[in-house]
Amino acid sequence: MIIWLNGTHGAGKSTTSRLVQELLDDSRIFDAEKVGETLMDVTPGLPATDNFQHWDPWRPLVVETARRLLDYVGGTLIIPMTVLTEQYWKEIHDGLSQCGIDVRHFVLHVDEDELRHRIDNDLDMGPSAFRHRYVEPYFKAADTWLHPQGTVVDATHASPAAVARSIVEQVSSSGRAAKE
Repeated sequence: MIIWLNGTHGAGKSTTSRLVQELLDDSRIFDAEKVGETLMDVTPGLPATDNFQHWDPWRPLVVETARRLLDYVGGTLIIPMTVLTEQYWKEIHDGLSQCGIDVRHFVLHVDEDELRHRIDNDLDMGPSAFRHRYVEPYFKAADTWLHPQGTVVDATHASPAAVARSIVEQVSSSGRAAKE
């Protein structure tokens, strides 16, 4: 199984993924961003882009890496990764489904004022123009396709621990065992 944590930058995906992993037996975190970082290291570089997700190899490489990881270690992969382009999500989801992998797609939602506050006051990253650039595209995706295609978890006022428990409860109710 894959638990995909979607939502824009600053919604709490990385923090939540660590907490979900602590609560869910036989689970591991796979950061699909590392696949993009590997592609950024290709020399000479791939065609210029502002987002590695636009490179055609990224999506099938994420699918193949996740498939091989699950074949190797089993259990559950937790993937905290923003995907705001519907076609890209469809390619990834369909690829994983064709491999027989159950994908539970959760969208961590934070209202705009709180999201911008988090981005501006992030103690680890500091204010981030990069993260701000994705706020508007997130809300557009949320209104058109993202929320209808995922299980929305409102993280606006909930603690990361509460968000993680909610996700684990939803996954556990479908047959996965949570740690005591």
